[in-house]
Order: sequence, then C-alpha cells, then structure tokens
Amino acid sequence: MTQVQLPKKILILSANPIKTPQLRLDQEVREIKEVLQKARNRDSFEVLIETAVRTRDIQQIMLEHRPQIVHFCGHGDSSQGLAFEDIDGRVKFVTAKALSTLFWLCAADVECVVLNACYSVAQAKGIANHIKYVVAMRQAVGDKAAIEYARGFYLAIFSGKAYDIAHEFGRSAIQIENLGEEMTPIIKKKERD
Repeated sequence: MTQVQLPKKILILSANPIKTPQLRLDQEVREIKEVLQKARNRDSFEVLIETAVRTRDIQQIMLEHRPQIVHFCGHGDSSQGLAFEDIDGRVKFVTAKALSTLFWLCAADVECVVLNACYSVAQAKGIANHIKYVVAMRQAVGDKAAIEYARGFYLAIFSGKAYDIAHEFGRSAIQIENLGEEMTPIIKKKERD
C-alpha cells in the first residue's frame, strides 16, 4: 500500500495593528500565492492565510493547521518582540521568550520559520533553538524588499529547493531589483537536535 503524500503547509500570519505604520502585507501574500499558482508542483503545497492575528489566537492557529513553514509578516522590535494585535486591534508584542516556547511546543511539525519583520533577529535566535531554519531581518526592511524576499524565497521552495538555498534566492530577488537591502535577511540554523 502506498502512503499518500500530504501537501506541505505554509501558514502565513499577518498583523498590522492600528497606529502602526501601514505595510503592504496583502501584496506580500498575493506574491506568494501567485508564485505558487505558477509552480509546476503546486499541488505539493498548501498556503494558509491568517490575517489580523491576535495574540490570543496564535496557539489555536498553530494547533489547528500544524504547518511545516510559518511565515510572519508584520512589525518587529528587537527588544519587545513581534507585533500582533490585541482584541481591540492595537499592538501587542509577543516576546522572543514566548515565541521560543511556542515553537518548542510545535517543533514536531514546523521545519522553517520566516520572520519577515524588522529587527527580528532576537526572536529568531530563540526559535532556532527548536526549529531547523529560521529567517529574520537584521534591521529595518522596506516593504519592497520584504515582498521581493518572500517572492524569491517561495519561488525556490515551490521549485523543490532546500531552505538555505531558498534564503539565497530571496536575497538574490532583492538584489535583482536593485533595492540595496539584500544583506538584511539572515538565516539561523538549529545547532543541535
């Protein structure tokens, strides 16, 4: 009896709380979906999108979807964490420690985390204790560069490339568009199992 190969799940979590600078998160999601639609092996992947994500929703979303790739797009702060929303749509940060714990709990499913948010290296360090590949932005990243990185990264993933090679495709996409931010994305690898 042959075992059915289930599609790899990519969970996109986006948040742009009120009173924070407006980001083009919808365009980033659209680019990822468009790249998937054009991929030869598009049936091997499933993109799941959760928008205006509140802190109280994160655990439920992770347990419900059990993704292999988690992609966060939104705001980040090196000391406060990633900016999600509270029940009123205002900014509520999730700390690096809380994210590390969450991904420790989800490590059996998650292979890669992409933090497409400014100043997200501190969060990536904690997550990389539990997840094999974690992408982060070492400094502020412009909307165009963030979108190009995501497009290049997923173009490679949907073509069957490994996560570290996909990261280089993301950086290359920024460079091809001459945005000058190709050194902003970094990839952290889990050091031990």
